[in-house]
Amino acid sequence: MGSYPALAFVLLFTATLASSCDGGKVLVFPIDGSHWLNMKILVEALHSRGHQVTVIRTSTSWYISEISPYYTSITITLEEPPSIESQDHMTSFLKRSLEIRRNKGSLWAFIDFYQILFDLMGQNQRAMAKMVTSIFENKTLVKEMRESGYDLLLADPAFPGGVLLAHHLQLPLVLNVRWIFNGEAHFAIAPSPLSYVPQLFSDYSDKMDFFQRINNIIYHSILVYMYHYVANPPYQAVCDKYFGHDVSVMSLVQGADLWLMRTDYTFEFPRPTMPNVVYIGGFQGKPSKPLPSDLEEFVQSSAEHGVVVMTLGTLLRDLGPEISEIIASAFSNLPQKVVRRNIGERPVTLGNNTMLVDWLPQNDLLGHPKTKVFVTTHGGTHRIYEAIYHGVPVLMPHLDQSDNMVRALKARGEAEMVGRTMRMLSH
Repeated sequence: MGSYPALAFVLLFTATLASSCDGGKVLVFPIDGSHWLNMKILVEALHSRGHQVTVIRTSTSWYISEISPYYTSITITLEEPPSIESQDHMTSFLKRSLEIRRNKGSLWAFIDFYQILFDLMGQNQRAMAKMVTSIFENKTLVKEMRESGYDLLLADPAFPGGVLLAHHLQLPLVLNVRWIFNGEAHFAIAPSPLSYVPQLFSDYSDKMDFFQRINNIIYHSILVYMYHYVANPPYQAVCDKYFGHDVSVMSLVQGADLWLMRTDYTFEFPRPTMPNVVYIGGFQGKPSKPLPSDLEEFVQSSAEHGVVVMTLGTLLRDLGPEISEIIASAFSNLPQKVVRRNIGERPVTLGNNTMLVDWLPQNDLLGHPKTKVFVTTHGGTHRIYEAIYHGVPVLMPHLDQSDNMVRALKARGEAEMVGRTMRMLSH
C-alpha cells in the first residue's frame, strides 16, 4: 500500500518529462491541387502537436501558400512548372476526359483516354524530375536542408520528387498515399492477384467474371507500359546521375518506412496488404460549422425538399457552356434548392432554385441536415470520405476516379454512376 504514492510520483514525473519534450522536424514534399487538401490536414495536425514543419513548394503553386502559421516554406523557382499547377491545363484535360468517358465502350474512346493520360503524366513527371534536379544542383539549399536536422520526410508519391529527395538527404520516408506514379499504391508493395483485385480505371469490383478478368489484365498491362515508357524514364535518369544505375525510384518507393493510405479498409475490396501500411481513410472528416447567413437562409428556404450540392472539384473550373446549360436546365426542374460552385459564365437556363457560388464550404454543406444529394464530377477520396462521414448520397458521371466510387459506395448501394448525370438526377 505504501508504494502507491511513490508509483504515482514516478508516473507524474514521467508525464511531465513527456510533455516537455521537443517536437520533431518534418520536411514535407507535397503535390499541389486536391492532393494538398489532404496533406494540409496532416501538416496542421503535426503543427498542433509541437512539430516544426517545412513545406517545399514551387513559385507557381496555386494552393500551397508561401506564408502560413502552420509551416515555413522553401520555394523552388522553375522554368517549366508542372501542368498540375496550371489550372487552364488541368481544366482542359478534365473536360476532354469527361467527353471521352461519356463514350465509354468505344475502342477509339479507350485509346484516346490513355493517350491524353500518357501525355499528362509524361509532362508532369518530366517537370517534377527537373524540379528535383534543380534542388540537387543547388548545393547551398541541399547543405541547408542537411544542417536543418530533419527527422523525416513526408511525401506524396504520385509525383515522387519527395521520394528522391528523401534518399538524397538520407531521411526516413513517410508516404501520404493513394496513388503512385504508375497507378494504385497497393500494386507496388503487396501481391495483387488480378483475378479479384481490380486495376485502376476498370470500374470493376472484386467479383469479376472471366471476361472482366481478361479486361483487368489489359488495364494492368497498360499501366505497366506507362510505368516503363512514360512515368519512370525521367526519374531513372535522375537516379542514374546521382545514385547509380542500381537504384530506381520504384525501389525507393517500395522501401518507404511508413505508408499512410488514404482509404479505410471497411470501404475497400479484400486484398493483401503490408504491416507498414496504416489506413487513414476518413481522417479529413470533421463536424460541420454554421453556414454564412446568406447561404443558411437559402438552404432553409428549401423546406421539406432539401438541397442538392454540386461541385466540379478542385481542378475543374467549368464544363463549358453547352454542358453547363444542360445542367442548369435539369436543376431548374427540381423541387430541391441547388447550391452549385460555378466559375464560368452564368447559364441562361439557370433556375430560381439555384445559387451559384465561386466557392462553397463543402464540409459544412455536406453536414447540413437539409442536404440530400452530393453531385461531384471528380470522385476523389477527399470528397468521397467527406460524403461518407456525413452520410450523404453521391451521384457522379464517369470520370478519372470512378474506381473510388465503385470501391467505397456503389458496391454497397450508396452511390450511382451514370453517363448522363443530370438526366438521371432530373427524374
